[in-house]
Amino acid sequence: AEDVVQEALLGALRNAKDFEGRSQERTWLFGILRNKIADVLRARVAKREEFTEPDFDEKRQFAELPDIWSNPEKAMEAGLFRDQFQDCVGQLPDDFAEAFILREVEGLSYDEVCDTLGITTTNLSTRLYRARMLLRKCLQKHWFDSTKFMDR
Repeated sequence: AEDVVQEALLGALRNAKDFEGRSQERTWLFGILRNKIADVLRARVAKREEFTEPDFDEKRQFAELPDIWSNPEKAMEAGLFRDQFQDCVGQLPDDFAEAFILREVEGLSYDEVCDTLGITTTNLSTRLYRARMLLRKCLQKHWFDSTKFMDR
C-alpha cells in the first residue's frame, strides 16, 4: 500500500503541470491513487492466473486441471467482467470511488475510512450506498444486459 501511495504521489508530482484545477487537488490525487490501485490489482490477478500450477498425483500426472485451464471460456469471461467492473468503478464520482475503494477493496473499517476521508459514518454509509447503486446500474447496462455476451 505504501508503494502504491508513493507511486501515486510521484506520478502527481511529475504531472502537476497537467492539473487543470477543475477539481480539488485532493480529488485529483485520489483519482491518481485509484488508478494506481487498479493497476496493482490487475497485475496481481494476471500474475495469479498466469502462474497457477496444477496439482499432480503420485505419478506426476495432473490430478485435476485448474479451472482456468479446463474452462478457458469461463476464464476469459471472468477477466472481461473484471475489466468491466474496473471501468464502472472508474466512472464513479471521485468521492464515491474513494469511499468504495478504501472500504471494499482495501478492507478498511468504517472508522478508518471516515478518518482518512474526514467524513462522518453517516456520510460514508451514504457514499457507499450510492456507489453500489451506480455500480449496479453500470454493470447491469454494460455486462448483464449486454447483447455482445449473449452466447455466454
